[in-house]
Amino acid sequence: MKIVVDAFGGDNAPLEIVEGALMAIERNKDLELILTGKKEEIEKILNGRGERIEIVDAREVITNNDKPTEAIRHKTDSSLVKAYDILKERADVVGLVSAGSTGAVLAGAIMKIGRIKGISRPALAPILPTKAESDVIIIDSGANIDCKPVNLLHFALMGSAYYSIVYNKAQPRVALLSNGVEEEKGNELVKEAFPLLKKAAINFIGNREGGDFMSGEVDVMVADGFAGNALLKGTEGAVAAVMSLLKKSIKSHKMSMIGALFMKKTFNELKSRIDIQKKHGGSPLLGCKKLVVKNHGSCKRLNILSSIEQTMLLHSNKLIEKIENSIQAFEADSNE
Repeated sequence: MKIVVDAFGGDNAPLEIVEGALMAIERNKDLELILTGKKEEIEKILNGRGERIEIVDAREVITNNDKPTEAIRHKTDSSLVKAYDILKERADVVGLVSAGSTGAVLAGAIMKIGRIKGISRPALAPILPTKAESDVIIIDSGANIDCKPVNLLHFALMGSAYYSIVYNKAQPRVALLSNGVEEEKGNELVKEAFPLLKKAAINFIGNREGGDFMSGEVDVMVADGFAGNALLKGTEGAVAAVMSLLKKSIKSHKMSMIGALFMKKTFNELKSRIDIQKKHGGSPLLGCKKLVVKNHGSCKRLNILSSIEQTMLLHSNKLIEKIENSIQAFEADSNE
């Protein structure tokens, strides 16, 4: 299995990206990687360890300051564009991993790879922990700011297929983000999307509020990109604030610091639970003809390792085929 990795995308590139790629190669004997970026810098980090790693030289880097569409069109020698060209042109390359500019990754996927037939718009689907043992995904989390009801339907179908693979759960619980659980609640978009999700062949459990997101009662939360991104960023900010306050409180009292020593294992378990990217990788851009996984810009080597293995899992379990089948089945039912 071959995967292309944008070695110069992200705040910690290329060191953390390349080291993560090496870890993936060491753990997966049937894996081959293609790294795009400045060849001499990648080779320096590899230091002779690059078995089953191909390097494709790319002299430019797309930054967060670049306009995404213009960058994809004009920075043709960038590590991200070169990675997309490889993904598009080589049939043996099954997916792409990048921690680069979110806008550029989205633009490149649409311009270079294209959408699965029948899917109106690709969507980002990050995984977050819940207070239960389960995890939850939110789709969309920012790829599509203005949406139509059919977009939310497609998000639900794709999110359900994705969750079923990652967690081996045949019927994930799919909910629609709203301002109340009643069917009549929500803005016009939510009200019009509700009957579409209700008709789809998914385990739709109705509307749920933002406070239900991490309750453990929802597996897939469906939202437009604006509301989904606000929920995601608000949740991440709240978790970071609570952790910061906890540390500050512990350090302000001697007895608390002593108690913290006895709770070190608990704190480490909590930290591991919160850092879901180390376990499952980045956010897949669902709905593209090939697999694209977007990592957080500040990600480290373990996140890259997880994203590569996540791509392998999704390819092995035929995610794209499952999404194609889901959309075809819905269209067939709608035409009856």
